[in-house]
Amino acid sequence: MATEMTDLQNSTSKNELKLITYKDSEQVLNGLVSSNAGKKLPGILILPAWKGIDDEAKNAALELEKQGYIAFIADIYGAGNIPRDIDEASKSSKYYKQNHKEYQKRISLALKELKQCGAIPEKIAVIGYCFGGTGALEAARGNLHLTAVISIHGGLAKDPGRKNNSITSKILVLHPADDITVSKEDYDNLISEMNDSNADWQIITYGNSKHTFTNPKSPDYNLTMANRAWEHTLMFLKNTLK
Repeated sequence: MATEMTDLQNSTSKNELKLITYKDSEQVLNGLVSSNAGKKLPGILILPAWKGIDDEAKNAALELEKQGYIAFIADIYGAGNIPRDIDEASKSSKYYKQNHKEYQKRISLALKELKQCGAIPEKIAVIGYCFGGTGALEAARGNLHLTAVISIHGGLAKDPGRKNNSITSKILVLHPADDITVSKEDYDNLISEMNDSNADWQIITYGNSKHTFTNPKSPDYNLTMANRAWEHTLMFLKNTLK
């Protein structure tokens, strides 16, 4: 836990993100917020990938601040539970995927912090990467009073035993065409779910792109498509929040 705190503190001083500590009952959570916190601005909650808060999430927060948004990066796992390797990340993320109400609760707590940092409640969106992209869809499914959600190379599957309920958030899914983690069945089921839920939704598919195509540290990184995905993200946010 001490190492986790030191890493976050080092990253905040370097990247001008402020550490925000909050709780889920007795579990300490360590989020990060952009330096414009305290102003009345549209807000973006960022849900990181399966290893927890990473450089992709931090860089997104800094770029979103430049665009006039308050950005808050959620801590889903909590202090002492940050995965140390792929195996731990797989196990931890699987728990929240299988226990979607727990995932929605952690997202809801982070949204509360974002609002306390000055975000205008009627102008809030969630952006999620990978595991966080799954979370973005879960935020929409949970009707957490969001204007919009963006799932970036997120998992699209949902337990078939769950009912499709009305979804009020506008939804954008940025999907890499060659993502082997998403089956055709999952993709088709998401479309059916969106239609059943009367959602305002769209999917943009990126050619020649594998799972983590937006992450510069990933072997899947595709600079051209990553830039397009970011442009589409900003366009969608401007359309829905500004």
